[in-house]
Formats: sequence, structure tokens, C-alpha cells
Amino acid sequence: MKVLLVYAHPEPKSLNGSLKDFAVKRLQGAGHVVQVSDLYAMQWKASLDAHDSIERQASERFYPSRESKHAFENGLQSADIVREQEKLMWADAVILQFPLWWFSMPAILKGWVERVYAYGLAYGVGEHSDARWGERYGEGKFAGKRAMLVVTTGGWESHYSARGINGPMDDVLFPIQHGVLYYPGFDVLPPFVVYRTSRIDEANYAAVRDALGKRLDDLWTTQPIPFRQQNGGAYAIPELTLRDDLAPERVGFAAHVE
Repeated sequence: MKVLLVYAHPEPKSLNGSLKDFAVKRLQGAGHVVQVSDLYAMQWKASLDAHDSIERQASERFYPSRESKHAFENGLQSADIVREQEKLMWADAVILQFPLWWFSMPAILKGWVERVYAYGLAYGVGEHSDARWGERYGEGKFAGKRAMLVVTTGGWESHYSARGINGPMDDVLFPIQHGVLYYPGFDVLPPFVVYRTSRIDEANYAAVRDALGKRLDDLWTTQPIPFRQQNGGAYAIPELTLRDDLAPERVGFAAHVE
């Protein structure tokens, strides 16, 4: 299988750097082909702007979605964006690895998503009608591919528990797992999360490494998070609200998981 690991940490000698190197070796040792997009090492440009198009549309104002669509359809995207899109289409599985900074991914990784997820590739695809509302949330260009987050955080696991002060980790990561990954079609696996990173020393690093190794070994057999498909009958279209008879006792993020 082919794996793309998109990595966002500025220090190669960090815990993240060590886990990234381990993940590559583990996957390659199992016979998989791996590509790594090390965003800091690549000096990835994080900001989406008019320079992402080689030749802009004739307009004084910059409309991000319109420009993205025009550039994608006409082969006018900047070369760095095209290279990352080619990696995405090549991969059978995508791993996003990052430290949890201020309840989300680092800005450089968010910028990778914003620039690489072009209109016509990750969004703006498919029929919009009274029966369907585009190919998204379970459908899309990345359908059939798998994705997983590898996340580190300095907080305790209890801080991210069901009643923890930071909110449940599933809720914290929902915009990334459901929005960034499931929206364009990925089958999203449960995340691999490392807590209390400042307490990871040589003695307990081995346990973290081995747990990650097991998750990587099971990359193609782990059951994905059972998010509800948008066009599968669970949602009213075009309102895109969950049917009243489905999980009536649930609201918020949890309602969108079967």
C-alpha cells in the first residue's frame, strides 16, 4: 500500500520527530511505500492568496473559491500545490501528524489543507439537487482512501475526557476528522493520541512507540469512525439536518456518528 504522511512539527529532535521517523520505518518494514510531506522542512507557504494561481482571472477582487476552481480546472495552480495534490491522489492512506496547538492543528498544516484542497478536488464536486447535495461526507475524490490523525498534546488524558475541562478529545478533533477528512471522502480511523508529552521519557517512550506501531500495523483492518453519510438517507436535503427519528436524544457532534 501507499502511505502519505503529512508532518507538522518544527523540531526534528522532538517527540513528534522521533515518532515520525519510527512510523516511516515501521510502514516501510511492512512493505508499504511511504512519502513524507515535512511541512516545516519544506518551508511550506501557509497562506492561501492570489499567488496560488499562475494566472488569475480578470478580476480586481480576489475570490478564493472562484480562483481555486479556475486554477484547478485550467492547470494554473502553483507547482507546490500540484505536487501535494499528486501525493494525495497517489496515496491509499493519509496520516496527518501534528502537536495539538490551541485546540487545533498548527497553522502550517491548516494552510496545507486550505491550499491543497482545491475547488473541484476536495470540494465543489458532484450534483446538487433535491436528492443529493454534492459528493461529500462519505463521498468525493478521496473515497476509498483511509486517513488517521497522530496527535500529541501536553494535556492530561483526563483533561480531554467526557467531563474534562478541555472537552472530549473526539469533540476537539471533530472539525478535522469529520470536516477536513470525512468531508472529501476519506474513511477516518480513530486517532492515535499521545498525552502529557512533557512526561514522555526514555523509559515510557517505548510503550508509546509500540502502541503507535500496533496502530500502523492495523491501518488497513481498523474499523473507521462510523460517521453518517450525507447522501445515504440520514439527512434531509437540501436542509442537511439529521432526520428527527435518528438519535433524537443527541445533539451536536455526537449526533453525526452512528
